[in-house]
Amino acid sequence: MLASSDPAGTFVMKAFGLHPSLFAGAFDGDQLVGFAASEFEGVWAVKDSKDRPFEITLSADGKATSTQEKAKEGTWKEESGVAVITWTTGWTTKIIKEGDHYIKTVYKKGVPLDGPPSNKSDAVKK
Repeated sequence: MLASSDPAGTFVMKAFGLHPSLFAGAFDGDQLVGFAASEFEGVWAVKDSKDRPFEITLSADGKATSTQEKAKEGTWKEESGVAVITWTTGWTTKIIKEGDHYIKTVYKKGVPLDGPPSNKSDAVKK
């Protein structure tokens, strides 16, 4: 795989688990020269349980922020093609690709993540 900033193919892309939100890097020999970002990194438009819009931002450094009143800060990582966000409130949000679109699911503190979510909405990357 070629790094997008290296069309000549000088660098080699390798998958690794160095950081939870960065899953691949460009290497020149053994030297890491750049990261490949997750498809989930960026700003997502979603809705709360009362259908009010808000945004979730997933940063390259694994931090998550929200414009929603109750969950402002947290961390995130990509697990098996799903963005899993753990908020400081103890709640968890997932952003999942389903077919040609994404959805956001929310789980109360202590609720298993493989069970039914407390809330669900579309998630649109801005």
